[in-house]
Amino acid sequence: MKPNTSKSNKSTSGQIRIISGQYRGRKLPVKDVQGLRPTTDRVKETVFNWLMNDVRDTVVLDCFAGSGGLGFEALSRYASSVTFIEKDKIAAQQIESNISTLKNPNANLVHGDALQFIATNNRLFNLVFIDPPFRQGLAQPLCDLLVERNALAQDALIYLEVENELSDFKAPVNWSLKKEKTAGQVSYRLYQNGLVNN
Repeated sequence: MKPNTSKSNKSTSGQIRIISGQYRGRKLPVKDVQGLRPTTDRVKETVFNWLMNDVRDTVVLDCFAGSGGLGFEALSRYASSVTFIEKDKIAAQQIESNISTLKNPNANLVHGDALQFIATNNRLFNLVFIDPPFRQGLAQPLCDLLVERNALAQDALIYLEVENELSDFKAPVNWSLKKEKTAGQVSYRLYQNGLVNN
């Protein structure tokens, strides 16, 4: 047994790297939480290439934030605000710690359930990241609730990352699919909200 094995069991499993922006190259620790799948650098780079001109000055919601990798990348690229939602206590504490490390006043953490948050939310979001735990049936109800609660600004962008065998997902009728790719077991898509909220 290696001497530092007990240290790795303390629940730090690795790091996320911020690719670009004001925190470019910064590495933030990630806790080892069951079911946590930080978006890979390759996928993240593709997604933010898609979003190259659509992050600055936006109001961002990072649902099922996990490591916070997507939200922190948006924060680095000068989003006006990023709200992280994470239900797991350990993962949420690590996001809070990383927010403190970056000392960015435009980030805030909601420790709780993403669906409950949206059900009581009164803000409009320009960019929403949805990367739920796989095979728990959370993508569809969350997307439907975003529309039902009028949580999306006109022309808001929605990034969705799901297991690629998920065949019965139906995007809301007013969303148009802008981009789509598959990497391994992951399907990732970018939608745009197309109707004015009433």
